[in-house]
Amino acid sequence: MPELWLISDARIDASLERAVGRLPRGSGLVFRHYHLPAPERRARFRRIARQARRRGHTVVLAGTVTEARRWRSEGAYGTAERLASGTAMLRLITVHSLREIGRAHRSRADAVLLSPVFATRSHPGAKTLGVVRFRLLARWPRVPVIALGGMDQAAARRLKVKRWAAIDGLAQPHARAFSIHS
Repeated sequence: MPELWLISDARIDASLERAVGRLPRGSGLVFRHYHLPAPERRARFRRIARQARRRGHTVVLAGTVTEARRWRSEGAYGTAERLASGTAMLRLITVHSLREIGRAHRSRADAVLLSPVFATRSHPGAKTLGVVRFRLLARWPRVPVIALGGMDQAAARRLKVKRWAAIDGLAQPHARAFSIHS
């Protein structure tokens, strides 16, 4: 399970290749790109996945397990409800509460992305977990926890986590794409 995950988004589309290239070898990429029409999204996925795999990255598709398998992704990313069915493959499930952590367990999650830890441009004004609530919730999953939401290297150090994911925190030109151990 990679420790560092880049989440794709329309905002970072122009810098996605550069961001993937700067990730440490063996990182992860969650390909979302919901803004693209289906044929363009799939073509963009193929190009980015090829580049990511050359660097030893794990590539996960935001979508159902069936879609992820059809697109030859290593896994699927989404809510527990969306990933509850389908045959075995890597499942990254987004959670925001103890109830959702329980749903993730029942959906056979391989890891959970617990969010939003801090304020984020993806969801301006959304209520955040903060350090204390994040740590309390992170005790419950029986699978690896990946911190998401306002994350960058400094935030990972502040939380004392080794697994984290980001959009801006890994894609901006000034972002340093290293895990907490660097």
